[in-house]
Amino acid sequence: MVAPAHAERVRRVVEPAVLAGGLVLEDVTVRRTGARSVVEVVVDVTEDDEGGLDLERVAEATRAVSDALDAADVIVGEYTLDVMSPGVYRPLTERRHFTRAVGRMVTLTLTDGTKLAGRITEVDRTGPDGDAIVVMPVTPGRKGRKPVVGDPVRVLLTGVREAHVEVDLSGIGPVDDDEAGRDAAAGEES
Repeated sequence: MVAPAHAERVRRVVEPAVLAGGLVLEDVTVRRTGARSVVEVVVDVTEDDEGGLDLERVAEATRAVSDALDAADVIVGEYTLDVMSPGVYRPLTERRHFTRAVGRMVTLTLTDGTKLAGRITEVDRTGPDGDAIVVMPVTPGRKGRKPVVGDPVRVLLTGVREAHVEVDLSGIGPVDDDEAGRDAAAGEES
């Protein structure tokens, strides 16, 4: 493990390069692995960015971060640089995270311990008591029944202890052998 102060120096060097590419610096970690350092840089899109973080943007950020690190010479010796997105499983901790999750299912743990699962329908930035999200609660239906959707709930972001996007893979099912065979045969005929 490398001292947190070292990671902070690296952060100060790479953040301008990340921002210049229109991205946000989420996190920087520096650790030792044998004789080399590993620098992990987590980047994300801005709150108002309509696009996603595709491989091309990550590659551009990697080049910019690498150039900045080499120019500043803050890493002694050889190092491995990993620039990545935060991924779908990262916790939602900032307003921009919730904004990007509008329309998605989330699970929340509120500061009073209450659990809430539902779909974020809106991020409200105009409230007199601070930023809030509006969640349509969804309770899973019993076996064979549809989920129950409740009335919208407004939750202050300061009242959220923990939040995660729920990845829904229910639309992805196994392909039966007959369907796979038909698709393969159709591809061979064209």
